Amino acid sequence: MSGIRGSGTTPLTRTGGPPVTPWKSARRTAGLVAFGWASAAATTGIAYLTLGSEWIPISVGFLLCFTFAVLLLLLHRALWLTVLSAVPALFVLVGSVQYAPEAALEQRGVREHVVIVADTAAGTSRSNHRFTLRGADGTELAEKLEFNGDAWPPKVGDRLDVISDPEGAVPMEQADEVDAGNRLGSLVGGTVTWTVMAVLAGWRGHVRRRRGRDSPADRVL
Repeated sequence: MSGIRGSGTTPLTRTGGPPVTPWKSARRTAGLVAFGWASAAATTGIAYLTLGSEWIPISVGFLLCFTFAVLLLLLHRALWLTVLSAVPALFVLVGSVQYAPEAALEQRGVREHVVIVADTAAGTSRSNHRFTLRGADGTELAEKLEFNGDAWPPKVGDRLDVISDPEGAVPMEQADEVDAGNRLGSLVGGTVTWTVMAVLAGWRGHVRRRRGRDSPADRVL
């Protein structure tokens, strides 16, 4: 392979074949942007269709987020932007998985003022709480309020507002923790950040390839 030699300099050579055209780089970038938005929409739609089974949209969303990261790496040809993309990916995953059930509770849920009368984790070291609730009319609710974790859990005797799903598809939640608008904001914000990263990756990746840093994959992608 021939090179250009200067006085006292090392040969400048190209590797990996002809340079990638701007149009080809633009198509790759647009494809990655479309994949990011489609992934967010698909995970949200699956969460709607599988209310009460969060593991399904979580699994699908994780796979799609991982695929986006791999495609971003191939487009950028450098690792640092792919690592940073994990932050908006978390917002996309959490927002898409939690938006559907919280939107369902806001749309059709029944709000009640209750008092906690029993805790299955009381007197134990367990962090998985299932609270028995008594409504304003003095009767106990059939559904239990679940709380996982040791960080400031509610206690027996506490009064709070809850929202329950009359169809039983979505678990009961504390009313002040149901905020579908905030989940939607996280979802959209994470996806917009993905878009910015994809555009940056497309531009920087194109520059790297034009400088002779092509890979064999560039000839087939």
